[in-house]
Amino acid sequence: MIPSLSGHLALTNQHLSQQCALVAKRANGILGCIGKSVASRSTEVILPLQSALGRPQLEYCIQFWAPQVKRDRELLERVQRRATKMMEGLEHLPEEERLRELGLFSLEKRRLRGDLINADKYLKGGLKEDGDGLSSVVPSDRMRGNGHKLEHGKFHSNMRKNFFPVRVAEPWKRLPREGVESPSLEIFKPHLDAILSDVLWAALL
Repeated sequence: MIPSLSGHLALTNQHLSQQCALVAKRANGILGCIGKSVASRSTEVILPLQSALGRPQLEYCIQFWAPQVKRDRELLERVQRRATKMMEGLEHLPEEERLRELGLFSLEKRRLRGDLINADKYLKGGLKEDGDGLSSVVPSDRMRGNGHKLEHGKFHSNMRKNFFPVRVAEPWKRLPREGVESPSLEIFKPHLDAILSDVLWAALL
């Protein structure tokens, strides 16, 4: 008997949820160890430890298993939320203010940043061999946004719509022209960080 597409997608989402639960558990364990072994709660101490030890657990190969279900995304965000609340003087601030004070993005925004950086690498030859045929830029004066559209193959299932070349197409189109047309990755990244820091642009992305 051939399993139904809906059954296959449910199984795949289940595996992704299990992956999210596993990495959240590992990252929370690391936070627990930091909390027990470090007396200081200053930002200068906790932030580097979280960035070096905790966050990599949440982001290792994240572009390949990026969580698509809201509860899984929230599960990961709760880990970073716990880390920022550990820092003295920030524990009573709203989440957005804590992130702004620390110069951090939410994990979801960091995944988007990674997607857009990888798209820039593919399209400008940094990953030419791996990205060959993945997607291409189609310029058009009639389009809204920066006038550059990422063209990719057709995908009909909901699961395939979450594949990298599909999920990155819409946010790429919304980037301002000066970002998309940056001559190098080193110039593209500061443009992108400024865009993601802008509340209005971030909402559009």
